[in-house]
Amino acid sequence: MRTLIDFAIREEYSRVKALGDDLSEIESLINWDRFRILEPLIYKNRTSRGGRPNIDIVIMVKALVLQSWFSLSDPELQRQVTDRISFRVFLDTTEVIPDFSTVWLFRERLIECGRYEDLWKELQRQLDEMGFAVEKGTIQDATFILSDPGQKRNKKDLQGDDKKKDQDSEAIKIKTSQIQDFDKDLLNISNNIISSNAKPKRLDDDPINEGSWAKKGSKSFFGYKGHILIDTKHHLIRKIETTTASLHDSQVDLGIEGLPRYADKGYSGAKTRGYDAAMKKAARSHKLGIKDILRNKRISRKRSHIERCFAVMKRAHNAGRVYVTTIARAGIKFLMNSIVYNLEQLKYLASIQST
Repeated sequence: MRTLIDFAIREEYSRVKALGDDLSEIESLINWDRFRILEPLIYKNRTSRGGRPNIDIVIMVKALVLQSWFSLSDPELQRQVTDRISFRVFLDTTEVIPDFSTVWLFRERLIECGRYEDLWKELQRQLDEMGFAVEKGTIQDATFILSDPGQKRNKKDLQGDDKKKDQDSEAIKIKTSQIQDFDKDLLNISNNIISSNAKPKRLDDDPINEGSWAKKGSKSFFGYKGHILIDTKHHLIRKIETTTASLHDSQVDLGIEGLPRYADKGYSGAKTRGYDAAMKKAARSHKLGIKDILRNKRISRKRSHIERCFAVMKRAHNAGRVYVTTIARAGIKFLMNSIVYNLEQLKYLASIQST
């Protein structure tokens, strides 16, 4: 019966593929089975007691790719995989469908074991083997990843609430002592209502969100910052890092030793492992000369290609905002968005080579 269902699904998918499907194109771009080497490093819950088997790691990685490609929440990912034939065929499964809690736990497992960067390293190895090794130079830049700042109350407000709560409880004690024949059941109900309305205590030092505020021009942003390094020839993302938004771009160096690193004026004067090819920045007491101005124009033409990366990630895949509260969780979201961009770029490079 299962074989008949698989045949029917793939037969229906042939109609979708004839109309054009991006998933069928990116599925063959890389070797997904090579991610299985991470399985024993990530899944450490296999014991002699047995238990529920783990879902294939390739299915889970592909599920995260789908989530980032179409900007889906965990519950919506489960719904779409259940509903869409193209998603089932891309995951190469018609029976095993990871639910939303499994997807969330898989991301948490990647963070806890510290192996989510190994996914990125394996992809980079495959890019090098395809002939896309970095040879001429690199470009570095960063972009804001917005997040919800939440609400954080001042210490004075918390102290005022505690004082008011003490006064209310004291007033109840006085009334209780004055009225001897008061209904005790009614008194207990009133005390329960007051305690349920009281807001829980929260220390002022407790963080609500690990993101931070940053200002660019006249606009303020809250959240995180995604740093990327691309090569100048193929425009593939080769290195990434996620930090809080308040960290300046120049504090993160992703350069490769022996290669020039092109960057905008924000990296002027910053140290790098490669050759410094950042645009010069004028100072109050030192204006740029004609040589530096012409040099900046040449570098600007070189580094402008990195803006397309951010445009594809944010406009095509809605990667400009996250709904997580830690740098690690924002980091794995940004990692998957970078993988999606590389798959998109590989598809573009393949189309150029075929023509």
